[in-house]
Amino acid sequence: MSDAWLLGRARELRASVQTSERAEQLRIIDELDMLLAEAKRRGHALMIADLLRSAAMARLATRGRCATSEPLLDELLAHTRRNGMPIQRAGAHALQARRLILAGKQDAALTEIARALAILDDPPDEESHGDARASERALVRALIDCWQVLSELSLYETAEEVSVRAHEALIQSASPHEITIQLLNFIEMLLSWGLRLERVRKNDLARQKFSMAAAVAREVEGPFTDSLFRKRDQPAIEQVGLVAAAVALAEPDQQHVTRLRRLLAQPSSGQETVLVAIALARCLEADRLSNDALEVLIGAREEARAMNAPTSTQLNIDRELARIETAGRVAPTVAGYVQTLEAELWALRESQAAALETRRKHERLSAQHGAIAKQALQDPLTGLPNRRALDERLRQLSTDASAQPLAVALVDLDGFKGVNDKKSHQEGDDVLRVIASTLRDALRGGDFVARYGGDEFVVLLPGAPASAAANAMNRCRAAVADLPGHLSHGVTLSIGLVSMAPTEHVDAVLARADAAMYQAKRNGGNQVASAMQDGAEAVS
Repeated sequence: MSDAWLLGRARELRASVQTSERAEQLRIIDELDMLLAEAKRRGHALMIADLLRSAAMARLATRGRCATSEPLLDELLAHTRRNGMPIQRAGAHALQARRLILAGKQDAALTEIARALAILDDPPDEESHGDARASERALVRALIDCWQVLSELSLYETAEEVSVRAHEALIQSASPHEITIQLLNFIEMLLSWGLRLERVRKNDLARQKFSMAAAVAREVEGPFTDSLFRKRDQPAIEQVGLVAAAVALAEPDQQHVTRLRRLLAQPSSGQETVLVAIALARCLEADRLSNDALEVLIGAREEARAMNAPTSTQLNIDRELARIETAGRVAPTVAGYVQTLEAELWALRESQAAALETRRKHERLSAQHGAIAKQALQDPLTGLPNRRALDERLRQLSTDASAQPLAVALVDLDGFKGVNDKKSHQEGDDVLRVIASTLRDALRGGDFVARYGGDEFVVLLPGAPASAAANAMNRCRAAVADLPGHLSHGVTLSIGLVSMAPTEHVDAVLARADAAMYQAKRNGGNQVASAMQDGAEAVS
């Protein structure tokens, strides 16, 4: 399997899981888990992020498997944070919000979507992955994930803002499939928005939303032809419930009934099921088949509850049932009471929107504060922790029993002065960056590498006995020695390695490491000199 095939297959499975029977959904989950294991074996950070997202999304779309997405989403958040992927991290927060909505935890979902939007408002300048087109596609996916959550929370104004951003990003890098997704999402939002407006008797505005949704439904036919959603040689209105529902809700009529009945029977999300059912019920009602309409709505309500559809979606279908059942026979007092409740729900939606903006601003300010704090502890040239961060970390580890034995290595570059003198300071800076990256890659994830100053680095190896620490630092030395000449310019490493005593002062252990490093230099460089606590010395 090539990398392109693996990612393409995951994309196909993501597209089909929403419209598959449950047995097929479970098979898709198993296949995505296998693809994820293969991605982890290959070790490509972007591929791992894509497969983690796909495996989590498949579970969110499958009845009874929502809770199993939580560890995958936690892993995705940790992975994207560790590998400097802010856009993918925003998408992970959005998917967490979606999981929380399905679990009935709307306030927690509001916090997660605020985090996602804050990241997308001002993505931090972190490590770059892939080309510009891949970054644009990642942005579109993250915005679409955010849009879906905002729509489910009935925060339509913010959802529309996000939808516009997604459309602008799509122009730069869109495939027909991605354009189809965006248009279908827009249709779903407009239909949900229109139904919500009807509940507060803003019927003219609701009709505008339905008309706009029908217009978008006509536009989707073009890209749908080349999308992954197309399963047979028929237009989108014959294959996608949302498209058919949009046309029918704009002008309910008996001519839509057969199509909507067929599309209602095919697998779909809880939200789409409800929208198709309401469209079908209104067409049946227009044909004076109110009992048939009630039967359709009752079945859809049971399906929506079984799929744990968002509360706003379930309320839409409950309102539709009540409207047809009563058919204007509601006592004025009850009608007034219901209208008051709807007005309060609308006001609650507006307070949710205000809470979202407050949390979004808070997350932005927290991110800015974190970036400033990070800069204070980071070497700007190499991106490694600086001397101040080293001192803090060394003090922490020296009092941590689980970090013992603690090995400390001072690394100095052999021949670095010649690079600056004979080449240029810019090439010298490039060498420092390459050495920093090589040291990081050669060590364990829990080891700590800092730039000590000039051409010196310090490595902390918690829980590493002398022999294991010596092997690790020799691995670093060999990795640098094996670098291509145009990257290293012949620079090698002289390393002084010591084991820190439990009561030893930070300055004292660094002084011993420095002395051991000079011993390595006196012996010719490109080697590790170990100074043990008992005074014994070893060179390797």
